[in-house]
Amino acid sequence: MATGLIAGIVMYYLQVYGFYDRLPETAGEELTLTNLATGAPEPMLVEAFEGIDASSSPLRYRACFTTPMSVAMLTETFVTYDAPEPLVAPGWFSCFDAGRIGADLENGTAFAFLSRAEIHDGVDRVIAVYEDGRAFAWHQLNEKFRD
Repeated sequence: MATGLIAGIVMYYLQVYGFYDRLPETAGEELTLTNLATGAPEPMLVEAFEGIDASSSPLRYRACFTTPMSVAMLTETFVTYDAPEPLVAPGWFSCFDAGRIGADLENGTAFAFLSRAEIHDGVDRVIAVYEDGRAFAWHQLNEKFRD
């Protein structure tokens, strides 16, 4: 019984804390948006970046930041993302609330854009932006693996 309890605690720790690494603020410089006209990724203006990632899965990437880029300009210039599904972040990464972001995407108070298609095989990077400049990024499975 003790072995099972210890194994359970270790598994919980590894899933919630063990595999994640905090990203440096400079990682925000790597965020891009896909241009509508060219289909090429272009750098995004990013401030106050906080992010996490893990080498154990391409789906563990999450980021919170702000941008001075307006939603009006973004929707005219960059590719929107049709089926955004923010994935839940560990509780200790409190700036990223997937449930709230998802609800705001559904009700139109946040707007989703394609950051980069196939950032990993079958995985896209998606960025949600609010009118007030708050923005969130995550990786999600694309059509290749959703069907």
